[in-house]
Amino acid sequence: MNSSYLNSAAGAFLGILFVVMTLSIVSDGIYHAPAPETQGFMIEVAEGSTETAEPAEEAGPVEIAPLLASADPASGESQFRKCSACHTNDAANANKVGPGLWNIVNRPIATHEGFNYSPAMTAFSEGGSVVWDYQHLSEFIEAPKAHIPGTAMSFAGLKKVEDRADLIAYMRTLADSPAPLPDATAAAEEAAPAEEAAPAEEAAPAEEAVPAEEAAPDTAAPAEAEATDEPAAEPATTPSE
Repeated sequence: MNSSYLNSAAGAFLGILFVVMTLSIVSDGIYHAPAPETQGFMIEVAEGSTETAEPAEEAGPVEIAPLLASADPASGESQFRKCSACHTNDAANANKVGPGLWNIVNRPIATHEGFNYSPAMTAFSEGGSVVWDYQHLSEFIEAPKAHIPGTAMSFAGLKKVEDRADLIAYMRTLADSPAPLPDATAAAEEAAPAEEAAPAEEAAPAEEAVPAEEAAPDTAAPAEAEATDEPAAEPATTPSE
């Protein structure tokens, strides 16, 4: 192999290397982007947006009273099949895994004879002064362990308020003398937020506002008052206390 061939090969190699390096330098100059001071992307947030990020206030328990007037006891009887493994629903009121549920509405909590209640249920009853009114039944059936932490009740709960209303309407019939239904209108007014009532009161003429307040006592009593006026039902409890 002569020297002229080697010189040609070396020249070709150096020429190619020169072209590649030249292209690299030129492209770097054209497309050069400075390195960021910090890694990542800056996201601009409009002022005042932190207010919307605050967690929303938790909604309180749903008032069951307004739904009971239109509830379907027949549908509630179907719902009760979920309870029948642990509770009886006849006048004998025998205990099973849970206490019998005859005369359950407005019955003092944790007082059914012969049933061994959990300490949590006994404490919640405050010596039998707290009764199974419609609202307590609804909240307990919705989430037993949330309403009475520590209860032995293993039922997962009925989350749909309409299902609870139907079930409670059926449980109301399990009695020698069914407890009266709460006044739906009065219950709805009590459940309405105070801020909704305020504008209406402010808009009313002053001379009309006073008679309205005087007439208020004539309206139907709250559901709880109606319920407690009835003779107390015999002691017992609800779903797997």
